[in-house]
Amino acid sequence: MTPSVTQAQPPSWRGVTPLPDMDDAQFRQWAVLLERRTGLSISQTRRSFLVTNIGLRMREIGCSDYQAYFDLLSTGVRGHAEWSVLVDRLTVHETRFHRQPDSLDLMRESFLPELVARCEPPYSVGAWSVGCSTGEEAYSLAMLIDDFLEQCPPGFRYGVTATDISLPALTVGRRGIYGGRQLRDLPERLRRKYFTKLDLSERPGSYRVVESVRARVFFSQLNVLELGRAPRMSMDLIYCQNLLIYFNRQRRMEILHGLTQRLAPGGLLVLGNGEVAGWSHPQLQRVPSQHTLAFRNSIDAAPDRTE
Repeated sequence: MTPSVTQAQPPSWRGVTPLPDMDDAQFRQWAVLLERRTGLSISQTRRSFLVTNIGLRMREIGCSDYQAYFDLLSTGVRGHAEWSVLVDRLTVHETRFHRQPDSLDLMRESFLPELVARCEPPYSVGAWSVGCSTGEEAYSLAMLIDDFLEQCPPGFRYGVTATDISLPALTVGRRGIYGGRQLRDLPERLRRKYFTKLDLSERPGSYRVVESVRARVFFSQLNVLELGRAPRMSMDLIYCQNLLIYFNRQRRMEILHGLTQRLAPGGLLVLGNGEVAGWSHPQLQRVPSQHTLAFRNSIDAAPDRTE
């Protein structure tokens, strides 16, 4: 079936014929596709979210038929490019700097001091922001570590790996330019220290992360369902918040297993409260905290090489 797609036109909603309703069979088809390719679980309660975002994208490219658009996504290079755009629309990017202050406090007051105390320089602290979106979380971790290590003996360095499935989101992260709204929770001291205010006519009131911190953050595309294909990493800190809620329980367990494999001995795994109720791992110990769900790896843990 040839997709009924015309040249993309600027959106103009007045006088536009509404898209037809998505029937149950079509919804199941789309839900299965998303589950298979990304692991995202779209329930009936999120049906309107799915229909709205697919419909908006179809209007943008001049497509008026759900099945035609579905078929387009399976058509060669063009379908692959269009899939990347759609996934970006269906991935929530609402984030900001210092979004989870309790988690950051745990790292600054407990984890980092303990890590530095048991490691001899030269040592590079490795952190991983899983599902980093547009980069605010990854840069928050980088600024926290950078600020802390300034008080430590010389010889300690750090690097932050930031991964996400969305290429447009990663592009934003690499640029490191944000509006004041994203910085609203950031302490003023850190804003002055780690940001430069820009004079951009198209984006007034914008700030850019300083080069010394941007150079320490590496952005890379990664589907968390394909952790087995990712390079083996041994991370002191793995930060995965507000991501697992989009997957069913089986997928969550698979992702957690993959993350645990990549946690260094003594490393810290930080998750979102309520995302994995009742989960435990024989190699990990729950960190006592009322407001943060975190697990410490055993100091004597041997690397897990199973997949």
